[in-house]
Amino acid sequence: MRYGIGNHQRLRKPAEFRRVYDGRVRAGDDRLLVFGLPNDSSVTRFGLSVSRKHGNSVTRSQIKRRLREGFRLTQHELPVGWDLILIPRQGVIANTAEYAKSIRKLAAKLPRKI
Repeated sequence: MRYGIGNHQRLRKPAEFRRVYDGRVRAGDDRLLVFGLPNDSSVTRFGLSVSRKHGNSVTRSQIKRRLREGFRLTQHELPVGWDLILIPRQGVIANTAEYAKSIRKLAAKLPRKI
């Protein structure tokens, strides 16, 4: 099984983020908030939103690396054909395993909320 993340699995354009946010389907826990919306492909894509409220650029980059790694490890367990935006909770810095667990749990809740 391949565990890499290609560019086709990333949300990059503001219009893609806006479409997911406008769908208003979300789930959250104490570490993470996930917005999601079904897409027209057979690939689950993701985007990250880490604001300056989380700290300086070094801290934000660490959080983003952990979130990307958590998605990479769990991508085969997630619902297929979804666009996800991962937003870490402020004041909570989790490790990769905790983020992966949250991503898995919250992504499973999203299809039931539509």
